[in-house]
Amino acid sequence: MIDVQQAAPDTARVMIDFTQMKSFGQDPLILERGDGIRVTDVFGKTYIDGLSGVFTVNLGHGVPELVEVAAAQARQIAFTAPTMATNLPALRLADLLIGITPAQYTTVKFFTGGSEANEAAIKLARQYWMQTGHPRKYKIISRYRSYHGGTGHAMAASAQTTWKWKFEPFAPGFIHVTPPARPGCAACRRAEGCTLACLDLMEQAIVEEHPETVAAVIAEPVMLSAGVHVPHPDYFPRLRELCDRHDVLLIYDEIITGFGRTGRLFGAERVGAWPDILSCGKGISGGYAPLSAIFIADRIGEAFWGEPDAGVQFWAGHTFGGNPVACAVGEAAVRYLLDHDLIANAERVGNYLAAHLTEIAAEQPAIAEVRGVGMLRGVAFTEPIGQAVYDAARRMGLLTRPGADWIGVAPPLCTTKNEADEIAAILEEAIADVVEGREEVPDSIAAETTRSGQTSGNHATQERSVS
Repeated sequence: MIDVQQAAPDTARVMIDFTQMKSFGQDPLILERGDGIRVTDVFGKTYIDGLSGVFTVNLGHGVPELVEVAAAQARQIAFTAPTMATNLPALRLADLLIGITPAQYTTVKFFTGGSEANEAAIKLARQYWMQTGHPRKYKIISRYRSYHGGTGHAMAASAQTTWKWKFEPFAPGFIHVTPPARPGCAACRRAEGCTLACLDLMEQAIVEEHPETVAAVIAEPVMLSAGVHVPHPDYFPRLRELCDRHDVLLIYDEIITGFGRTGRLFGAERVGAWPDILSCGKGISGGYAPLSAIFIADRIGEAFWGEPDAGVQFWAGHTFGGNPVACAVGEAAVRYLLDHDLIANAERVGNYLAAHLTEIAAEQPAIAEVRGVGMLRGVAFTEPIGQAVYDAARRMGLLTRPGADWIGVAPPLCTTKNEADEIAAILEEAIADVVEGREEVPDSIAAETTRSGQTSGNHATQERSVS
């Protein structure tokens, strides 16, 4: 155990992602151990991990099988040079992944995180067109309010103003269009329901930019960072048709939605269409090792197959890509996910949690909407109280993901109905404390919301609903 006075100067020596370290040190979250869906900090306080770390610990904390696999592989060989060799764990994991995805995917490339995977997907699309006689096809179209990672191209494709404006300007060739995120969708905000007019804007962007200059569209099956927005059922099938019609590749960013989070193995199953390139990460290893990957459809992969002097190999890679320890853990994690029926549990308990949250929303005017699928849920508010609700819930022993006017709830896929009841009860009390004035709403949240405009649009555009 350490005391708060010692923790503050200690935390000042590191930078936490997207977090002001001055204020973090005043109330630090320093986690020491985990078991199941719970984590305990260095001060002895235990929390429900209502966010699975960051949508990563799909299998729960403290799974001994994965720890043992990592140790055994590290003892055998911990690193192989990715520029000149591969290893048996990487080959086994690739074979497993190709075996559980549609037949169109014949090639896998491994990385260490979601940003790397999305960056590689964008580069792969551009190189593909370069090598197939369309060198002018380089532009990438994505959606406003999306988030695809923190590296150069991945962030250029993202459109979360608060997270990217200090790094501008980015490389040219990135186009953004209106997302299918109701409420607040600019394409149909005056209509009573979704009109899919955002797809007309997507097609207009392709046509106006000229299809011969557009390499790919990249999209998340569920827009988490925008507020856990699930698209209209026809959105992705029609997007797939649109991309095919204009000879544009389709990339799915499944860093969060992959490996059971949506109640399906991949979000592509949920949305009814599959991409040419699929990026995945986070849940692929259950958080027990840094690992991500891209799945590549056969027609794309063929362009990278040739004689050495042709120079058509994929010119991208990273030091720890395909690491043997990470891949051994990845294989064990995917098999654990499948063997323990955790995908079905995510659907079953996720729906149970959503029903409970919807009941709370019916009695709580501050809740505008309950959103999401599987074990990926969002509670949207009528006012920008997301951070205050997060703070209150944390004090009560629940970790969530705060947005300006929403919070995300995504516990491990092993969560039980009793544990879902605990999560709902804490959220109900936390929201009530904020609404009734027992929890202060930080002034900085309202100021930042006004400056950036990065809210999910509830309090500005939406009458209250619980659908």
